[in-house]
Amino acid sequence: MDNFQKEIDERANLALSNKFELLLFRLGKDAQEDKTELFGINVFKLREIIPMPAVTRAAGMKSPLLGVANIRDQIIPVIDLPAIAGCKPETGLNLLLITEYARSTQAFAVESVDNIVRLDWSQVHTAEAGVSSRSNITSIACIDGDKQGNNLALVLDVEQILYDIIPASRGPQAEESRVNSFNLKPGAVAIVAEDSKVARTMLEQGLKQMGIPALLHTTGKEAWEKIKIMADEAQAEGKSIDDKIALVLTDLEMPEMDGFTLTRNIKRDARLQHIPVVIHSSLSGSANEEHVRKVGANAYVAKFEINELSSAIQQVLKSA
Repeated sequence: MDNFQKEIDERANLALSNKFELLLFRLGKDAQEDKTELFGINVFKLREIIPMPAVTRAAGMKSPLLGVANIRDQIIPVIDLPAIAGCKPETGLNLLLITEYARSTQAFAVESVDNIVRLDWSQVHTAEAGVSSRSNITSIACIDGDKQGNNLALVLDVEQILYDIIPASRGPQAEESRVNSFNLKPGAVAIVAEDSKVARTMLEQGLKQMGIPALLHTTGKEAWEKIKIMADEAQAEGKSIDDKIALVLTDLEMPEMDGFTLTRNIKRDARLQHIPVVIHSSLSGSANEEHVRKVGANAYVAKFEINELSSAIQQVLKSA
C-alpha cells in the first residue's frame, strides 16, 4: 500500500516539473492511409480502463455515440473513438477508457492499449500546422527521448470531441447579470494560453462578453515569450507591467510548456509576480487544485463554467 501511494504521489508531482504521463492506445487502421496510428491522452484524465461492457443504445442516438453503459452504478455515455478519428478497428472495440473532463465522466471505446510513457511537455508539439485538417488532434508527442524523433503519438483534443457530440459539454452562456465592467487600464489585455481550438474560441467569446481584450496563444511557451517581450517594453517605456497585462488565463495541459510552469515562471519574476493568474482547465480534482496553490496561481476554474470564470476574474482583479 505504501508503494502504491508513493506511485500516486510521484505521478501527481510530475505536474510541478513540466512533465506528465501519456496513455498510448490504438484505434485500428486509418481509413485513408491503411496504417495503424498511435494515439494518446493524459493519464491524469483517465479514471480506469475496463473490458467492453454491454452498451444500451437510446432511441435517436447517432454515431459516434454508441450508447450508455452502467459503470459502477453510474450511467456513462460511450463514444466510438475510432469513428471520430476515421479509423477501423481490426479486432473490434475491446476496451473502454473511462475519463473525467471538467466535472463530467465519459467512456471512449478503443481497440487496444499499448502502455504509459512519461514525457516532458517540451516533447509535445502543437498539431495545428502539421495535421490542421484533423480538428480532433491537439498536439503530437515524440514518445522517445529524441525530441525530433519519428516515434510519434497523436494527442486527442477531447474538449473538441465532447463539444461536437455532447451539447451539455459546451457549458452555459454568461448570464447578463454576471458580465461585469472590469475597469481595466486602457490598453491592458489578458494573455491567454490554450492549445484546444474550441476552448480558445469559447474563451475568446467569453472574454469579449466581459469586455476584456485578449491575446491568444496555443502553448504556454508562446505565452511566456510574449509576456517577457511586453515586460521589456513596459520597462523601456517607464511603465508598470499592469499597464500592458491585466491578467493571464492559462490551461494546464499544453505543448512545450504547461500551465503550472508558465504560472511558476510568472510568479518567480519580480517584474511580473503581481500579475493575476487564473488557471482554466478540464483537469479537475483536489490534487490539481493543490498544485495550483503551490505554484502561486490566483484562481482555478473548471472548463467551461463561464460564469465562474467571470466571477474569478472579477475577484482577482479586485485583489491585484
